[in-house]
Amino acid sequence: MSLTSSVIRPTGYLSSILQNGVGRYVCQLQRLTFQFHKSSKEAMGVREFVEQDIVDFAKQNPQIVLYVTPHEKYRDPKVVAEFLNGNVRKVHLLNKPRDEVLKDVELLSAQSGRDIIKMRKWWHTDNPSVQGMWHPFTNKPTNLNVAEFPMKNPSLQVKARHTKLSEEVMDNLRKELKSNECDVKKVESSHES
Repeated sequence: MSLTSSVIRPTGYLSSILQNGVGRYVCQLQRLTFQFHKSSKEAMGVREFVEQDIVDFAKQNPQIVLYVTPHEKYRDPKVVAEFLNGNVRKVHLLNKPRDEVLKDVELLSAQSGRDIIKMRKWWHTDNPSVQGMWHPFTNKPTNLNVAEFPMKNPSLQVKARHTKLSEEVMDNLRKELKSNECDVKKVESSHES
């Protein structure tokens, strides 16, 4: 495989920008610039979005600066998104209807502006544990690693703790109840006579 045909993608860990959303959320999209031709039919959806939806979008997202630049030099309609980290993304809106333009703009407003990376791991923590990662056999005996289930003689039966003590307590309670019943019968017989 040649180097020109393979795409080398950077790798990294899952993270948010400066713990964004832990305290308060800061939208990472800074500016949107709509570039389209004034009269071409390929830009019909962008023009409808600008005429009908852009005011509502601006009211819902006052932190995003919106620029509309209709000009003859823009043959293919597109939206240019500039993020707080300096990254710029261009989304082509050629022949897209108004609702798809709205979906693309809302998607850009929800993105962080970071480049797409290959994940090294699906989880990451800033404070790793010294104990290691938990799994179902963490506190189990090691002989279970080679055992075949179901076992004929399972060695992990739950043994009742303090069985002798609990049996003694129950026996004492039974004796007290019997003696109390005898005392009650003696008292009842004395009251009857």
